[in-house]
Amino acid sequence: MTPMHETQVDEVVRAVLSDVLGIAHDRAAAFTTDTGLFGALPEFDSIAVAGVLTELEDRLGILIDDDEVEAEMLESFGALTAFARAKVAG
Repeated sequence: MTPMHETQVDEVVRAVLSDVLGIAHDRAAAFTTDTGLFGALPEFDSIAVAGVLTELEDRLGILIDDDEVEAEMLESFGALTAFARAKVAG
């Protein structure tokens, strides 16, 4: 399997956020590295966290252990995509 490019990972993260949180794709497309997520988006509450992480696992073919989930990785789009890129890179 060909490794995913960073921009592909970013697009998967955008799609997951859009699909799981029920937000418009164009809204997710406008996210920058500084865009706040958990605590900033009303749609991204504690219940949505599990759905987002499960979808990321499924779509990126990764496994996220419970002890890897930290508040910092959910604070911004940039933090979440950096985490996802690192997991994909292995």
